[in-house]
Amino acid sequence: MPRKRKKFKTITRKKLQQLKPFLDDLVSKIEQPDYINDDPVQFMHAFEDKADQELAGFFAATMAWGRRDIVNAKVEDLLQRMDNKPAEFIKNYSESDFSVFDGFKHRTFKPIDMHWLTIILQTILLKFGDFEHFWKHCYDSAKYQNRELIAVFHDQFFSFHPEMPLRTRKHVSNTEKNSSAKRLYMYLRWCIRKDSPVDPGTMSFMDPSELKIPLDVHVARQARKLGLLSRKQNDWKSVLELDARLKFLDPEDPAKYDFA
Repeated sequence: MPRKRKKFKTITRKKLQQLKPFLDDLVSKIEQPDYINDDPVQFMHAFEDKADQELAGFFAATMAWGRRDIVNAKVEDLLQRMDNKPAEFIKNYSESDFSVFDGFKHRTFKPIDMHWLTIILQTILLKFGDFEHFWKHCYDSAKYQNRELIAVFHDQFFSFHPEMPLRTRKHVSNTEKNSSAKRLYMYLRWCIRKDSPVDPGTMSFMDPSELKIPLDVHVARQARKLGLLSRKQNDWKSVLELDARLKFLDPEDPAKYDFA
């Protein structure tokens, strides 16, 4: 007979309410300006221009895979190749500039991937004016189609250049394939949450109450220890399970518990 998948015990609503002051206190202590220095969110704070912030942040979030110090070093390398002017670089990029990515590597990211991500972002800027308007288009489409935002973002993002190699698609999550979409929801946390000492809050196309927590190994482990998550897998179904409990704690800003 097949083995039953292990399920972790989950907390009752009464105990969840009792846990709220503890988690809120952790958030208030951790969500401080000092947090920025070692986190990839620093690359949004490094710029004053909204377009630069959002495009640098997108690359930083997309590349946030592995140790933070290595991620930060690789993002810094990439932005230096763009002369620390990501919006201008993307708008003016052409095939002849491909050599700027020569030798770049981070995990499974290779020069060809950075080339196509840049080409796609350039097309988005040309069609929508800025990155937020593209996100709003995806958000509105998701509501109309009754689909999850990140799934629509994935489809729309890759619709502009069907000639792009399939390998580049794996660098952008798709929740309809049960991905937790950790990196994209981290990016949205940065862009959507307002009045935060950490998250810049440059976009307004959706409400913070709609954000999902960026579910990675560490968040999932702590959630299971606290009884907030019963599923063993770190997938989209687990995101939804955890989100329901976090919204019970704070329906207006559930993603803040990423700091706890």
